[in-house]
Amino acid sequence: MPNRNDQPARHGPLSGLRVLELASLGPGPHAAMLLADLGADVVRVDRPVDRPARRMLRLGDGDGDGDGDGDGTVADQMLRNRRSISADLLDPDDLATVRALADRADVLVEGMRPGVTERIGLGAQDCLARNPRLVYARMTGWGQSGPWAGRVGHDINYLSITGSLAAVGRAGERPVPPLNLVADFGGGSMFCVLGILAALVERTASGRGQVVDAAMVDGVSALSQMVWALRGQDIWSDERGTNLLDGGAPFYDTYTCADGRYVAVGALEPHFYAVLLEGLGLDPATLPAQDDRTGWPVLRATFTEVFATRTRDEWAARFDGTDACVTPVLTYAEAPTHPHLAARGTHLVLDGVPQAAPAPRFSRTPASAPRPPRVPGADTAEVLRDWGAGEMRDRPE
Repeated sequence: MPNRNDQPARHGPLSGLRVLELASLGPGPHAAMLLADLGADVVRVDRPVDRPARRMLRLGDGDGDGDGDGDGTVADQMLRNRRSISADLLDPDDLATVRALADRADVLVEGMRPGVTERIGLGAQDCLARNPRLVYARMTGWGQSGPWAGRVGHDINYLSITGSLAAVGRAGERPVPPLNLVADFGGGSMFCVLGILAALVERTASGRGQVVDAAMVDGVSALSQMVWALRGQDIWSDERGTNLLDGGAPFYDTYTCADGRYVAVGALEPHFYAVLLEGLGLDPATLPAQDDRTGWPVLRATFTEVFATRTRDEWAARFDGTDACVTPVLTYAEAPTHPHLAARGTHLVLDGVPQAAPAPRFSRTPASAPRPPRVPGADTAEVLRDWGAGEMRDRPE
């Protein structure tokens, strides 16, 4: 496959895979980024930057997250590692070009509301009829079916109906949104990529592509399987902040230190808990037993008092190298300089912007260093040439 003359050859386990990404917001671009990070040749179909807002609204795009222009700029590092073409999907000539690219793609990723791509002539059945080997991945919040499929929403809404949002927060307080990591990216883009890779594996046997319906509500529910299992054993309460892993246990929580910063404590197992008490200078004989829930308030008050006597970094140093499961709570600004993350190269700097490096890692086919995001439409002519799409446009419908 031809490569950019001004860019190194792409490497990684997905090298040679062609992915067509229809511009959207949030989890769709994130899924495309993950595929591109691992070596896939991802081409993003961006809207012309001068496209009238009224026409953008007619598309009704978005993953159910509401409407947005989705064009992206060179400042959006989530758009790294792929090439960009410019196309107005309401223009017949541009649509024919995108169809020609879909004919040559292995994967198409779209994050529009259900029915939008069908209305513009780029729906799953249209594309599969022309390219039976295509894996057509649909990334939405509510999914392609069900009474709420056409509704708008955001990460917090998808979380709210799965039970997951109700489980996050302190006892007696309001639920706390866990950023947009859980629905958008955990239950969304990660499951979208999982579905794509599974469909590609199946294609090696059948020779046929298929539609991947990646819904955040489904993905979040699958991520929650351990909670469902614990509830099935009657050892998980729907009252948030009272369970072992939701901050209810004093030995699995965060504590404020003398400098106003925080440490995280995850000393679940008895032998780790013993090391925690030793590091805190506490005699277990003077405290309630670890598994005595009636004594948890006493333990929490004791831990709170002791952790407040030193700074976060002093506690981090005290517990460094022990099995107490005590770690500093770092900000995003601090994280890249942590010795462990720095040693692994977990972060990198691209165009002056610190960000996450490609993951996971591979022994034989490591990923290349990411490339900066492209200006929308910068690679149109090159992509059409590389993918042979100019020749495909004259193909009969």
